[in-house]
Amino acid sequence: MRFLDEDEELNPILSAVNLIDVFLVIIAALLIAIAQNPLNVFSSEKVTVIKNAGEPNMEVIVKDGREIRQYKSSGEIGSGEGTRAGVAYQMADGSLVYVPEEKEAPSLNKAAGGK
Repeated sequence: MRFLDEDEELNPILSAVNLIDVFLVIIAALLIAIAQNPLNVFSSEKVTVIKNAGEPNMEVIVKDGREIRQYKSSGEIGSGEGTRAGVAYQMADGSLVYVPEEKEAPSLNKAAGGK
């Protein structure tokens, strides 16, 4: 039984087993990091990520389910045609209230049921 009396420090397979254990821990940590990524392809959450906010090279990444869209800023101020849609007010607590504008103000006769 000379094999059983062999010193464990001289056995090279033990160091290989320890290396395998270390690699398994590293792989588990990487899988957890991938699963917690907000842009994970396998999750069905709606996520918006803004990179370089306020900079000329700003990017907006929108993930809706499995669809990922990326919008890049050109660094220029936008312009176009449009009409005024309403007014936004900032309240004392910091929240915003949007009040849409009506094309025509309702008359009192129509609101009261009159003609």
